[in-house]
Amino acid sequence: MTEDLEIVRGSGNVFHDFGRTNANLEQARAIIAKEIIRTLDELSLSTREAEKLTGVAYSEFSRIRNAKLSRFTLDRMIAILGKLDKNVEVQVTIRARQPDAFIPSSDTHL
Repeated sequence: MTEDLEIVRGSGNVFHDFGRTNANLEQARAIIAKEIIRTLDELSLSTREAEKLTGVAYSEFSRIRNAKLSRFTLDRMIAILGKLDKNVEVQVTIRARQPDAFIPSSDTHL
């Protein structure tokens, strides 16, 4: 049972590749979450220890570790990194949408 597989080059944003409406925002959250998790791991901090160190509720660190990121704004996540003694530099690039980019129709709820 051999199946033919098609190899498709991704866009660099998995959320875009799967047609998510807020793909760039979701990717940004994922990148920042990765850095928060990396920092917790480097410092060998549990979520409870991170709470004591930063004043951020352990449940928020738990959500980040479990990739439950929809409740977080980018600025909140950047502030958490700051409380973990990390400096964050944000660079924004604005460009025209690509022709294949998602354009919501009038009946799409964002």
